[in-house]
Formats: sequence, structure tokens, C-alpha cells
Amino acid sequence: MRVTYNFCLNQTIKKSNVKLVLALFTLMFAVQLSAQQDAQYTQYMYNTVSVNPGYSGSRGNISAALLYRAQWLGLDGAPETQTFNIHSPIGYKGVGLGLSIVNDKIGPTSETYFDVDFSYTIWTSTEGRLSFGLKASAHLLDVNFSKLNQDFNIVDPLLQSDIDNKFSPNIGAGVYYHTNKFYAGLSVPRILETSHFKSGPQPTTAKELMNIYFITGYVWDLNDNLKFKPALLTKVVTGAPVGVDLSANFMLNDKFVAGLAYRWDAAFSGLFGFHINESMYLGMAYDREVTELGNAAFNDGSFEVIFRYDFIHTKGNLKSPRFF
Repeated sequence: MRVTYNFCLNQTIKKSNVKLVLALFTLMFAVQLSAQQDAQYTQYMYNTVSVNPGYSGSRGNISAALLYRAQWLGLDGAPETQTFNIHSPIGYKGVGLGLSIVNDKIGPTSETYFDVDFSYTIWTSTEGRLSFGLKASAHLLDVNFSKLNQDFNIVDPLLQSDIDNKFSPNIGAGVYYHTNKFYAGLSVPRILETSHFKSGPQPTTAKELMNIYFITGYVWDLNDNLKFKPALLTKVVTGAPVGVDLSANFMLNDKFVAGLAYRWDAAFSGLFGFHINESMYLGMAYDREVTELGNAAFNDGSFEVIFRYDFIHTKGNLKSPRFF
């Protein structure tokens, strides 16, 4: 659960005011909040299983990935995300299984998701495959209110007790279609709308709402050595503007990847990656905000790195690395 805030920061904000801003953020948890979002990724095209369980097993071998994202560098308590996932087809024809662990931190809150993914794939043509996926999630929430009380002497009953490892189950679903050149998917990773922070005779809550994702992309062979892949991710959630991520990546000699991305009304990004060998891929991304927050003196942008390893059974049999 990540709360989406609509706010503007004056360019003259200094680091000495950052803790006050974070305190105000935390106090906002105590009222009814309707704009929620999952952890945000720039390299979503290499981390598809996190948002769509239908992707699990689609790479045709065991595939594992580690991703780290630090958002708004220089801002104390800014969002920070660590992700691990592994997925594979299994012995039964058309079945894929996956496991994901996502740790998401912002300010005094820390959330950990443990996801198990299941997919079943059918052939729709000689190249097309359609996968149906289910996701089962366990969510642990920690909120360290006591630190804020120490710093600011806030006297509020809601902020007197920390939240330690609050458990919430959830389920999700998705459908994913792909060929050798094209892919598209529609998913809801978390269907149940879970409420948090209930307290007192008139409970106040922050509520996790459903995030609906649509992803798509296509690979063009511009020549024997150069591929071009535009990609799109659209996210819809009640109470927040529609999120749109557009990207365009080029792959040279089936090895080097470079591109640009734009998160609508939010940020521009540069992406770079390379295939170390047939099994290993290393990718990096840097975001620069286009909002007022991006002009703040303490914000040095956002950084993301992903490492993926495919356990390929027979080396040398691949004509080219998978671009998605």
C-alpha cells in the first residue's frame, strides 16, 4: 500500500523542513484516504510478474530477478522498494508457478508482501499463448508512530501505539497474452480492499483500493542488429488520476539496451541495460520529476536497478535474448 499525495513543495524547502513534511504525511494516514497505489517501478517491462500473475512461467525456464528502487534521493524517509521474484513453468503442461517478495518503505511505514502466483497457459495459434493467473498474498504492515512522537511531541491517541506486523491476506488475478513479438496483459494484483488504522469510537481508516493494470508492448526488428520496443503500462485506481507510463527501448546486437520513458505528468526516465550472457541481464533506470517536487533542492531524482537470471537448460540454443 502506497498513499498517493497531491501536493506542491516550494523550491525553497530545505532539508531542515523535511522531517516536518514527513510528519504531516503520517498525520494524513489518520483520515479517510482513497488514493492508493502499489509500489512503483520504472522497469516494469522486466518485472511483469509483480503486477500480473499470468506472466509466471511465460519465459519458458526458471527466471529469478532482484530489483531495488530508491525514490526522491536526498529526502529522508522517501520511498524505498526491494523486490525478489522467481517463477517457472512446471512439469504439468501449461502450468506456471511463481513467488514474489516485495518490501516497500516510506517514512515510518514498512510493508512486506509475500505473493504466490499460479498460471495456466493455452495455445491460441502457432505462436500465440494466452495465460490465466491467480495471486495469493500475505501482507505485513509496520508503522513506527513512536519515533514521530519523540521528535514532535504529538499528543494523539492514534499515534501512541506502533503497528507491528499487522497481517492482511489478499488475492489477485490476471490474464496475459504473448507471441514472439507482442504482449498484452490485464490484471488486478490485489482484489480485497483492506482497511488500516482503525481506532476510537469513530474509526478512521486508510484503505487499500484495487489497482487495475493494463500492459502492452511490441518488438520491431529494424535490421539484423537493432530491435525497437515501445511499451505501455496504464494503472487505474479509484480516487487518483489514471497513471500512464510510456517507454521506448532499443536493443543493439542482442546485448545492449537503451531507452527513454515518461510517466504522465510525473517524471522522465532514462533506461540502460545489457545482457552479460544468455542467462544474466542487468538494467538501470534514473527518473527525474517534472512536478514541483522535482525542483526541490533536496530531491536528486529516483534510481532503480534490476538483475535477472534465467536458468537456461541448454546454452547456445537461443537465437536472441527475450526482450520482455
